[in-house]
Amino acid sequence: MNEQKVAVLIDSGCDVPKDFRQKYDIWMLPLRVMYPEKDYDDEVNIDPLMVYRRFPDEYPSTSTPSLAEVQDIFDEIRDAGYEKIIAIAISSGLSGTFNTIRLAASQQDELEIYVFDTKNISVASGIWAIWASVKLNEGWSFEQVIDGLNRKIYDSKVMFYMDTLKYLKKGGRIGNVTSIVGEVLNLKPIISCDKEGIYYTVGLIRGAKQGKKKLLNEMLKFCEGHHCWLIIGHGDAAEEASRMLEMVNAQVKSREVLFVKQIAATLAINTGPGLVGIAALLDP
Repeated sequence: MNEQKVAVLIDSGCDVPKDFRQKYDIWMLPLRVMYPEKDYDDEVNIDPLMVYRRFPDEYPSTSTPSLAEVQDIFDEIRDAGYEKIIAIAISSGLSGTFNTIRLAASQQDELEIYVFDTKNISVASGIWAIWASVKLNEGWSFEQVIDGLNRKIYDSKVMFYMDTLKYLKKGGRIGNVTSIVGEVLNLKPIISCDKEGIYYTVGLIRGAKQGKKKLLNEMLKFCEGHHCWLIIGHGDAAEEASRMLEMVNAQVKSREVLFVKQIAATLAINTGPGLVGIAALLDP
């Protein structure tokens, strides 16, 4: 526990791996993956690879935590001795989790809670939890970390490409992504989140090799002139992610790669296999 007694809480869609959660004392609220046989807690008792293996015959649904589940984890955090919480959620434009946490926080009298809408997804959201935890351990106050999150919100960016858009469309997450043109011409989009936290198309590419190059070039533009934390995420594409890591290490000058991670099951459902992405945080 940090001296300020401030807990950092994420939802599982933030994609912070277990070892980092333990290292930085980050609490996690699981989203839910629902199959006919049972409901699973994301990042707890379901392997994302199971989701891929059960495609295309089975397409599970997902849900946000209930209000009671959010209140329960607030109680756990309070009982552990914390007095304040910084809750970090994936984009409210892509999930209802932020609003559920915010509603639960408004009903909580014993803890001071700030809920941060990252306007982002996956590791580009989770990178803020790591940043907040590091700053708290460096002695920043609750208020200073909140101010920093709001000042730097657009300093975090994720870009990724996928083999197919059908999972985004099936899950209703297509946003402003170019789809029809890409399908007709066999082009695949590089996707990011805009300032409202909605998916949009950064560019169109043909083939995985060109995709990695274009993806890295776009991220180089974003990182130019800054020191960056970087994270590589993938969807059942470990070899492609390893190649991307090699390219990042060779071409990004001022960087620290935090980790490479298979994305969580709830995100895998809406993106399908073959995803490779990079998240960056400028000047952490």
